[in-house]
Amino acid sequence: MELQFTIKKFEELTVPELYQLLRLRSEVFVVEQNCVYQDIDNKDPKALHVLGLYEGEIVAYTRLFDAGYYFDEASIGRVVISDKYRDRKWGHELIRVSIQAIKDYFGKTKITISAQEYLKKFYESHGFVQTSEMYLEDDIPHIQMKIE
Repeated sequence: MELQFTIKKFEELTVPELYQLLRLRSEVFVVEQNCVYQDIDNKDPKALHVLGLYEGEIVAYTRLFDAGYYFDEASIGRVVISDKYRDRKWGHELIRVSIQAIKDYFGKTKITISAQEYLKKFYESHGFVQTSEMYLEDDIPHIQMKIE
């Protein structure tokens, strides 16, 4: 069985979907990365949500913003794959789907992200270029990257 993607506005999410995506984000960004921060940041209602489902469970996720909300360009954030499935390399498919969704839903091709620095090569493989020096975001090294 392959990963199945669905893209939804916030108000289209079911309660179980919202619970699952917030749980996944918390498992990875708070617990696994040992980072105490406010994941629920009041930005989810403005985002498009890319859900990657495997056997009925959300195991991959991003949230997308149109230009001008988070950065001057459209953006992809909260990129996450459940640790149980990282060996399947689904992150590449997740980013491809997210980039295409920005084109389809927002009509944009320029994208800016705040990437964890250790993922630089991963994002470069999808056309992103580093556009800033390293900075700390929630005590984790990040870099800004763009697709022009």
